[in-house]
Amino acid sequence: MSAAIVSRWARRYVLISALFLLVWQIGMLVGFPRRTEVLLGMFGFVLHMIFGKAYSLVPSYFERELEITRAPAVQFPLTVGGTCSLAVSSVLPGLEWLEPIGAILWGLGVGVFLVGLLWTIRGNLTGEATGTGEANADRRSVDRVANGFVPVALGYLAIGSYEAVAIHTTLPMLFDGYFPRVSHLLAAGTATMLVFALGFRLLPRFLVASPPARLVILVLPAGALGPLLLATTLGSSSTWFALGAVIEAVAVIGFALVYGVLFVRSERRRVGFYGVLTGVASGVLAIILGLSFALGHLTPSLALAHFRLNVLGFLGLTIVGVAYQFYPPAIGTFRGASNHAALLSIGCLAGGLLIQVVGLVVPLRLLILTGELLTLIGTVVYVYQIIAVFHAR
Repeated sequence: MSAAIVSRWARRYVLISALFLLVWQIGMLVGFPRRTEVLLGMFGFVLHMIFGKAYSLVPSYFERELEITRAPAVQFPLTVGGTCSLAVSSVLPGLEWLEPIGAILWGLGVGVFLVGLLWTIRGNLTGEATGTGEANADRRSVDRVANGFVPVALGYLAIGSYEAVAIHTTLPMLFDGYFPRVSHLLAAGTATMLVFALGFRLLPRFLVASPPARLVILVLPAGALGPLLLATTLGSSSTWFALGAVIEAVAVIGFALVYGVLFVRSERRRVGFYGVLTGVASGVLAIILGLSFALGHLTPSLALAHFRLNVLGFLGLTIVGVAYQFYPPAIGTFRGASNHAALLSIGCLAGGLLIQVVGLVVPLRLLILTGELLTLIGTVVYVYQIIAVFHAR
C-alpha cells in the first residue's frame, strides 16, 4: 500500500514539474527576469522532478521502504507554494512581502523531504546495502559506490535551501547573500550529483549495458567536490574557482562519456534515451562555456546561455528522457500521444536550446526568440505526453 501511495505522489511531482517547465518557457518569451527563470527552472521544474523520483528510488536503492509515507503529501504544498511565492514576488513589483513566506515554505518542504529520506535510510547511510538482486550481482559494486554519494547531494540540498531561506529572512547566512551561490549549490550540488549517483544505477539497467567502472569512480568524487568550490568562490577570479570549474568539468564530461558508452553498447533504442543523450551533450557545451568564465570571458548573455544549457539542457533534457522511460508515451490514451510525438518534443527542446545559445553568443535577438518559441513547442508536447500517460493510468 505504501508503494502505491508513493507512486501516486511521485506522478504528481512529475506533473507539477512539467507545469513549472511550461510556465518557465512562457516566461522566457515574455521576458521574465533571470531570478524568476532560476526559480521556475531550478526550484520548480528540476527539483520537483527530483523530489518525486527520489521518494520512489532512494529507499529501494538503499534496501528500504519509505517509512514516513505521508512525507510526499506534506511536502508537496510547501515546496510548490514556496516556489510559486518566490517566483511571483520576483516578477511582480510590490509583492516583496511574499519572499520570506515563499522561502519559509520552501525550507519547511525541503526539511520534510530530508527527514523523510534520511530517517528511512538512517541505518544504511553509506549505502552498503543496495537492494541489488542476484540477477544484477555484477552491478553491486557500482551500486554501492553510487549510493555513498546520495547523502552528499542531500547535504547540498540542506545547505542551499537554508541559505535561500536566510537570504529572505532574519536567519544568519552561511555565505554573503549572493543568490547565484544558492542556485549553484542546488543545481550542481544537489540535482547534478543525484543525476550522477542515481543515474549510475538507473541508466545501465534501462540500456541493459555496463558502465566503465573507472569512469564512475572518477565522476562521483569530482561531482561531489566541484560544486563546493564553485559555490564558495563564485564571482571571483581565484585559482580555487578555476579549480572548481575544472573538477566539475571532469565530472560532467566523464558522465557524458559513461552515457555515451552505455548508449553505444546497448541494443535498445527507446525514445527516452535520446533525451538523455541530448542532455549530456548540452552538459558538455555548458562546461565549455563555464570554463571560459574561469578565464575571465563572462558577460550577462553568456551567463544566461550557461544557465539554460545546464538547467534546460543537461538537467532538463535528462529529466525529459528519464520521464519518457518511466512513463512511455505510447501508452497514453489521448490522440497524438506517441513515441514520435515524444521524439518531436526532445528535438524541439534540444534544437530550440541550441538556437538560443547561438543567439545569446552572437548575439542576435531573432535567433533567441526563435529558439525560445521552439523550446515552448517542445514543452507543450512534453506536458501533453505526460498528461496522456497519467490519464491512462
